[in-house]
Amino acid sequence: MNRRSFFRSAALAAGGVSLSGGEASAASVSSVNVAKAAADSAFKIRNGGLKQTVMGWCFKPMETLELARHCKEIGLKGMEGIDPKFYPDVLKMGMEISLVGSHGFSNGPCNPMFRAEVKEKLTKSITLAADVGCKKVITFTGMRFEGMDPDAAVKSCLEAWKEVLPLAEEKGVTLVLEHLNSRDGTHPMKGHPGYFGDDVDFCFDLVKQIGSPNFKLLFDMYHVSIMNGDIIRRIRTNHELIGHYHTAGNPGRCELDEFQEIYYPPIIQAILDTGYSDFIAQEFIPTWDDPILALRHGCMVCDL
Repeated sequence: MNRRSFFRSAALAAGGVSLSGGEASAASVSSVNVAKAAADSAFKIRNGGLKQTVMGWCFKPMETLELARHCKEIGLKGMEGIDPKFYPDVLKMGMEISLVGSHGFSNGPCNPMFRAEVKEKLTKSITLAADVGCKKVITFTGMRFEGMDPDAAVKSCLEAWKEVLPLAEEKGVTLVLEHLNSRDGTHPMKGHPGYFGDDVDFCFDLVKQIGSPNFKLLFDMYHVSIMNGDIIRRIRTNHELIGHYHTAGNPGRCELDEFQEIYYPPIIQAILDTGYSDFIAQEFIPTWDDPILALRHGCMVCDL
């Protein structure tokens, strides 16, 4: 099934029409997962307008190298969110490391208590990224804390990032600041109550204040949908400040199917229209009984 047929089939099924070939029949989307029924179990990335990658933690308890083999077969170009000990194996498979982790979202530079830790971990991650040919390292603001002065917290963030930027610039590595939602408290990886950088426009402003091509925003459509919305307009307006993208369905950080509210095809087209052709990571937590079919489906949705 090609991508056009997939969306036509999904639309028919959502309207209660039986799909040809026995793929699915749905009276309502409340009882049938149309996307799952229409997903192609043999799909491979064909168009490749964006370099698709995957956030490995989402697919636990699947072993990292098993996931890597599936990624290679599907046609993904890289992996991220995996233990660095697996980097050599992923590279041997002909894939890239699309993003290197660093200090985590809790202990961030907004809190002076963690400044030294942030500097140490970012320095180590920048060096590691350069060693494995990765161009990006993730960073975070950190969490609000008792007695925090917002202006002082911003100053602390900017100073911390500027301390490591000369190394990043020397190594050809870009720090990407991730905006996270603070509204979903149901799961430790679906939302982050208390996160300082929970307003994407505020995070864009931090990127502007840094003023370096080696410091950009990690634009996660899931988190932006929850906190700010207006995803396409924000991409068009701020695309020069964006250095990486993440996907997931909202609510629930689920698959990119009809049980969530973000319609990805026009968003992907908007990203392509900006001239961006680098990595976009599938960062949903699979709920389907076949997580690799879910990954194929997500890749199909984003393959424009």
